[in-house]
Amino acid sequence: MNLITCKSALKTLKSGLPIIFPTDTLPAIGCLPKFSKIIYKFKKRDRNKPLILMGSEHKQLIDYVHESAKEDYENMASKYWPGALTMIIPSSEKQNSVLTSKNLTLGLRIPNSYMAQSLMRETGPLLTSSANISGRIGSITAEGIALDFPSVEILGPMPWEKSSGKASTIIFWNKSGDWRLIRGGELLIEGLH
Repeated sequence: MNLITCKSALKTLKSGLPIIFPTDTLPAIGCLPKFSKIIYKFKKRDRNKPLILMGSEHKQLIDYVHESAKEDYENMASKYWPGALTMIIPSSEKQNSVLTSKNLTLGLRIPNSYMAQSLMRETGPLLTSSANISGRIGSITAEGIALDFPSVEILGPMPWEKSSGKASTIIFWNKSGDWRLIRGGELLIEGLH
């Protein structure tokens, strides 16, 4: 297992390679946004499945949000972040280069994980997915993940902080004040269906 620190992670990420790190839900594989193709390659992930942009705090992600959704984004972020919530919202026109979806939306999340937040304070936002080979149940331990991704560096120190092992809840912004539940997960949000 190739362990790295937050400081050395930036060097790896700038070289175009992904890293693996813990979150509050499932471990993640992440890369700098301009290198998003690498995650699809390592995970053997369908290119039609978008990635999630994670940050260390919601202000780090606000510039990625389309003006029409900013107020609702701020309301949800202040209520549920950091935490196990992924918001799918329209992307700002200025930030379309990070998009991995075809419908100009972007999934955003701030994990409630000290290690993940510390990493992204160093690196900036990262495009992410769960750290497993697509279609397979992944491990929630660094040791298990290292078997699936032997060449990918893993954020230390060990042991990782405890995670839930459950996926994040995903909600989709339809229009002002109107969110739709896409995937139930760790977090329950009242009034969504």
